[in-house]
Amino acid sequence: MGSIGSTSIGESKQLLAEEVFHHVGRLIIDGTLAGGERIRDVDVAEELHVSRTPVREALQRLERLGLVTMYPSRYTEVTEVTPDSIAQSLDFAGYQAGIAARLAVPRLSAAQREHVGRLITALPASLDDPSTTCQARWAVFSYLADRSGNAQHRTLMEDASIVLFRNLRDWVVPAADRARMRTVYADFAEAVRRGDGDTAERLVRAMYCL
Repeated sequence: MGSIGSTSIGESKQLLAEEVFHHVGRLIIDGTLAGGERIRDVDVAEELHVSRTPVREALQRLERLGLVTMYPSRYTEVTEVTPDSIAQSLDFAGYQAGIAARLAVPRLSAAQREHVGRLITALPASLDDPSTTCQARWAVFSYLADRSGNAQHRTLMEDASIVLFRNLRDWVVPAADRARMRTVYADFAEAVRRGDGDTAERLVRAMYCL
């Protein structure tokens, strides 16, 4: 792990906990910290040159997301990706991305709709590779969430991104469903172009088989 670096006197422990949260989250997303691997808060604190308090706060937040399980006074363990966690993540992603589309699409300017359209063009080419599928979809839906006009939903999507990337990094659209998915992507691009939030929401959910 790299070092967060020294902190100024006035820097809050909340900011440190946020940095630790994202740092450990990235290690879980990319598989550096694999399912079943143990994390000791004292080791993380030493490597990142922070106290154990923000590390524990970050680990508690990761536990609430289901990425780790904490065993008090012992260690923290990275959870395993299971078929059930993948299914739950697909459901969550589909509904939340649908909300982002419903809120944002009618608000977008013409230039923003064109930008989303360009992001959507990357979706069909991503169908053969699970990590590319996840990244291409996130590029679209994080952009929409940022323009949803709803701060609570945007924050929810930001926090959930870690668990979604981890749980869905190996999920791939079944080969038998890829022709349908290309049609959904094309229809979604057209709904965005028209500024039709209702249709965009329905099509996003169809992307996740909801």
